[in-house]
Amino acid sequence: MRIIARRTLREFVERRAGQKDQPALKAALDSWFSEVRKAQWASAADIKTMYRTASVVTSERIVFNIKGNDYRLVVAVDFEKGVVWIKWIGSHRDYDRIDVSEVKYGR
Repeated sequence: MRIIARRTLREFVERRAGQKDQPALKAALDSWFSEVRKAQWASAADIKTMYRTASVVTSERIVFNIKGNDYRLVVAVDFEKGVVWIKWIGSHRDYDRIDVSEVKYGR
């Protein structure tokens, strides 16, 4: 899968510099990125096979639990084109304040 954009993940980790969980967060996101880049998903069912804790919100909108569910990563997936768009990343607490089906990436 092609992931757009890794920079979003790097910037999120950089903003947490100095926090004690920052190295673990970076490792978890690097692992997710590596696994997804190698994946060849044809449907949401393929994602659920690989990530049992992922939540399928719609046929295109998926939520991943990151670092033991401390963080949430919301993506949109175009299975035909093999593209994953990062829409939002934040703490579990912040996730509870958003509409996951409508959220868009913003700085």
